[in-house]
Amino acid sequence: IANNRISTLYQLLKAMLANHSVQLFDVRNPDEFLAGRIPDSINIPLGQLEESLKLPPLQFQQQFGVKAPKKEDDDIVFHCRSGKRSLTALEIAHRLGFSKARHYAGGYIDWEEHEKK
Repeated sequence: IANNRISTLYQLLKAMLANHSVQLFDVRNPDEFLAGRIPDSINIPLGQLEESLKLPPLQFQQQFGVKAPKKEDDDIVFHCRSGKRSLTALEIAHRLGFSKARHYAGGYIDWEEHEKK
């Protein structure tokens, strides 16, 4: 059942990316990000996430090249390699008031498997 749910998450993420209706944050390390990434994802390593989410919007935009997420946004998705770091990222985001944020439980591993099919 869990695998089906993750496949559904892949399809959902794929659709959100196609519609440009997602703010996708990759919380892996920069070297992992450079080795392979989900298109349109923004790399904010987990260790920098909390301070990054606290940045004033203009500073966030200058640093990451995208609009700063707003606390009420329902299209914020975190992902990592396998889902562990993104779950931590989600906890950080929720604690900071980004209550509708989600995470891609399958992570990059799941994404890559689906993309190879």
